[in-house]
Amino acid sequence: MMEEGSGLKVIAGADAFGAPLKEVLVRHLKQKGIDVEDLGIDKYYTIAEEVGKKLALEKKDDEASGATKGLLVCGTGVGVSIFANKFKGVYAASCTSVNEAQNCRSINNTNVITLGAKVTPPEEGKKILDAWLETPFKAPCPASDGQAWNQDIQQFLDQSLADMDQIPQDALRADANKSEIKSACAICALANNRKFDPVDIMPGGSWNIVREDPTSAVVRFKAGSFEPAHHHTFGHDLIVTEGKKRVWNLTKREVFDLSPGDFLFTPAGDVHRVQYFTDTEFFIRWDGHWDIFLDEDLEAAKAAAQVS
Repeated sequence: MMEEGSGLKVIAGADAFGAPLKEVLVRHLKQKGIDVEDLGIDKYYTIAEEVGKKLALEKKDDEASGATKGLLVCGTGVGVSIFANKFKGVYAASCTSVNEAQNCRSINNTNVITLGAKVTPPEEGKKILDAWLETPFKAPCPASDGQAWNQDIQQFLDQSLADMDQIPQDALRADANKSEIKSACAICALANNRKFDPVDIMPGGSWNIVREDPTSAVVRFKAGSFEPAHHHTFGHDLIVTEGKKRVWNLTKREVFDLSPGDFLFTPAGDVHRVQYFTDTEFFIRWDGHWDIFLDEDLEAAKAAAQVS
């Protein structure tokens, strides 16, 4: 278990959605005697870049002890982890449970934890953060059924970190138009080989489900597509990565124009319609398995969009 006031330093930051939870967690860390450098609040990609860059620079000075770590909070915890991970030597992971926190420390030696203020209550956030800080690399964890990793696994975990550090930065500039992409970057390979399946109920849409229950997916829609008014039994978070779309929340009578970097949360049961102005891609996450209930047909959606 981590000793309070043991020389650990945490660099913290949040976007506007994550600010309340970040304040709770920063106070919690200070009460435990941990040194906190709070970088405040900014857009999720800006604050994540600041924390990632600062941690990458400080990591060179405390390589042996790993005494500096990062804490980032946004709406879902996903966006900030993506941007922080752009820096060599920074390993950020979004955690929604104590088990996830313990696993990503034991297996991946993560040095940045990211949390979502819209999915994690403050008291649960404290437990997740404590578990993450108190779990050493290669320690027994839920993924190992609470047992110590055997020697072969421990050697594999050590080698995986060394391999990640050797990933060339120019792999990120691989030509995505080539029919065969041979890249040393595992992340690029996963993205380039991702298979998108049609969303039959939504013409023009396709998706790749990357995680089940809670479910996460990367979704694409062609320019000119519509999602007729519909609702779900779950609330969902999304972050636009490419393109431009408009969302009508008909329940709340609100309209949102979204472009790359924008985040939107739609509560369970809210009826909403979507129009895509350009080819668009976004990341979406919801609690449970996917379901959808249509509240209008496609032609009605197109007609309604013209008069809105």
